[in-house]
Amino acid sequence: MSHNNTNNKPTKVMSLYNRVSRLPFGNKIFSVMVSRMAPYFGTVKPIISELNVNRCVCQIKKRKAVHNHIQTVHVIAICNGLEMAMGVMAEASIPHHLRWIPKGMSVDYTAKAGSDITCIAEVKPEQWAPGDMLVPVTAYDTNGVIVVQGTIKLWISEKPSKQ
Repeated sequence: MSHNNTNNKPTKVMSLYNRVSRLPFGNKIFSVMVSRMAPYFGTVKPIISELNVNRCVCQIKKRKAVHNHIQTVHVIAICNGLEMAMGVMAEASIPHHLRWIPKGMSVDYTAKAGSDITCIAEVKPEQWAPGDMLVPVTAYDTNGVIVVQGTIKLWISEKPSKQ
């Protein structure tokens, strides 16, 4: 699969991932770097385990710091992982002439999250166009059961032309 967007030149995030992920503990290093750019993501200690243009997979470990009152992974921690997967996917994928900003998130809690969680954000290349863009996001437990699913709405716009 090509790691390039429509201009055949990787974004800064995709280039960084391609370099860092080859190193020992590269995915962890890359994930810490992303969490430093957006510090709130660090609260769930997410790890980007896979990044391709238009797809990102993020892992959240089930640990006490992300538990709710019934010792399952709190849905807001999962939403945090889904938002990180979406944001990294968007930064790695968006065509160079466009920019994005989140406008909303709609999720359904479909099952208890009693294990480590895999968060996936994935879009089709043709979705990258000015206007509202719905990014499907899904979180799975270790048995492949969907525990949270929904969409994150982005506003896609043209970058201002440089004078």
